[in-house]
Amino acid sequence: MAVIPVERRSLTLVERTYFPQIMGAMKTTLKHLLGPADTMEYPEQRPAIPPGYRGVPTLVKDPHGREKCVSCQLCEFVCPPKAIRITPGSVPEGAGIDQVEKAPQAFDIDMLRCIYCGLCEEVCPEEAIFLQNQYSMSGYSRAEMVNHKDRLYELGGTLPDTHFKWDVKKAAEESAGEHH
Repeated sequence: MAVIPVERRSLTLVERTYFPQIMGAMKTTLKHLLGPADTMEYPEQRPAIPPGYRGVPTLVKDPHGREKCVSCQLCEFVCPPKAIRITPGSVPEGAGIDQVEKAPQAFDIDMLRCIYCGLCEEVCPEEAIFLQNQYSMSGYSRAEMVNHKDRLYELGGTLPDTHFKWDVKKAAEESAGEHH
């Protein structure tokens, strides 16, 4: 293989002093020094969250304050890094959700393992798990980064129920009892 020399033009006197490059750098510095600041004073100022942002997974309750999670464990099975751990338990008598067989005794999400993929939210048949807009989770130890059931409900709160699944069944049972 033949080596072909590359012809380079010689630099002018001004180019050899690097004066144009120094002036370009000074111009950029002055523009940032005298222009508006691009820095945000976090946490007082926060950037706008884009639509479709996938944040911290949380558990939500229905408008009546009932747990929507029925311990089907689909979110645990679909979680790629295995960040979700559910211990199913029984539903207490008189909880107002007689048609539900199980409720989570323990529901833990390890936020150090979570990759914020959103599969848990997509697979949940009861719409019990949602990804919130919170993006700044911090802690001093690994144990603090595991969100337990009470913390998950605290972060999630109550969301409106779009299908009123339990209330419709209850109304249907009541109307069937009146006709007999």
